[in-house]
Amino acid sequence: MLLYTPIEIDQIQKDLPYLIEIQQWVHSFLAKPHHDLGRSGPVCPFVPHSLKSNNIQMGVIHAKNLEPQQVEEIVLRYRDIFLEIEPRDREIGINKAILLIFPELDIEETSKLIDGVQQKLKLFFVDVGLMLGEFHKRNETPGLHNPNFRPLRSPIPLLAIRFMVESDLPFLINADDPALRIKYLEAYLQRFGNEVRDNKNLNNARQALALAQEQIKQEKLLHSCCEYAVAK
Repeated sequence: MLLYTPIEIDQIQKDLPYLIEIQQWVHSFLAKPHHDLGRSGPVCPFVPHSLKSNNIQMGVIHAKNLEPQQVEEIVLRYRDIFLEIEPRDREIGINKAILLIFPELDIEETSKLIDGVQQKLKLFFVDVGLMLGEFHKRNETPGLHNPNFRPLRSPIPLLAIRFMVESDLPFLINADDPALRIKYLEAYLQRFGNEVRDNKNLNNARQALALAQEQIKQEKLLHSCCEYAVAK
């Protein structure tokens, strides 16, 4: 049995329209096929199972007067909450997700805050076998099967937390910073190296890791050469 205080009821009334809008978007977009997707099946193949198993939880974050660092602290707390709530087992909880909704952001602030927080915190999630996804109206991330499709656009800005899966490799290889790419790929290989179902993913991850390591090596060599030339 749940009990609510008057203040809690007031807050629920304020948050309910946002929760309903995102729930409808999850049902009508993420859980459905799309003609521009470039493959069969729903936009997110895990969402129908998440809905059926009742494993999607949502929260509304009022970030209008918060600094980015405060938002980062909130999101990191939800990372820990995600790991604590049932089901904790990865195999059983593979469809578990938390959606953090940010309804008060101006359109011009969305990319700076949502994308900025996601980029800064992504490694903290990947390190523990999770993914942190960013969704908003101006998200330009292309689909994996159709570069003209934008699967990460949502009616309200949000961050999504879920378990990392084997098919997330493309989202880890695309980091511009080779040092960060190495950390992502090492975490991926540690997570799936002994239980990978698709050897192609494993080989691609190892190759990408070797390339990133070589890139770092070449950059250090070039830097040393430049320092030697200047000193000479």
